Amino acid sequence: MIIIKLGGSLSRSDTLANCLNAVEKNYRGRAVVIVPGGGAFADQVRLAHQHWQFDDNTAHHMALLAMQQMALMFKGLKPDFAVVHSVAAIQDQLNRRKTVIWSPDIIELDNAGIEASWDITSDSLAAWLATTVSAAELILIKSVAIDSSISLHQLAEQNIVDKAFCDFVAQAAFKIQVIDAQSWSE
Repeated sequence: MIIIKLGGSLSRSDTLANCLNAVEKNYRGRAVVIVPGGGAFADQVRLAHQHWQFDDNTAHHMALLAMQQMALMFKGLKPDFAVVHSVAAIQDQLNRRKTVIWSPDIIELDNAGIEASWDITSDSLAAWLATTVSAAELILIKSVAIDSSISLHQLAEQNIVDKAFCDFVAQAAFKIQVIDAQSWSE
């Protein structure tokens, strides 16, 4: 199984459609789960959180809803893909030879003990999912140029991956790639 996280900022251009097309073309018939970033929906949550100063747990739940909105948008763009909410539902859809879009279930993540923090974004949630389903590979597709010679820790320092990502993949048994969308979707 391959987990492909598509950064939310990809939705600010045609790059998102190109990436979804690349998944459809290059991974057809393979066990693939797409993890959406929160994009502009998560940006609005950040702004509301800063302005209204509500608790982190509420902001975390709202950010997960942002990922769910992006999952619905991905499905709207790729109607043949399947949206799933739970880890248990992933394998069922993969058995049906569907490309899966993960729309994370808030209760499932709460039960898993995922901390409510802006240090944990869809990057770390994709890593959590990859660990949970014993994925062979995790691919993070980003909207910025990626220097393939720098480490994951350096990517975190440059805010290309979230601050918690390295902790989530510290014991990873899967291959990890962080790739810029332009070169990946060509």
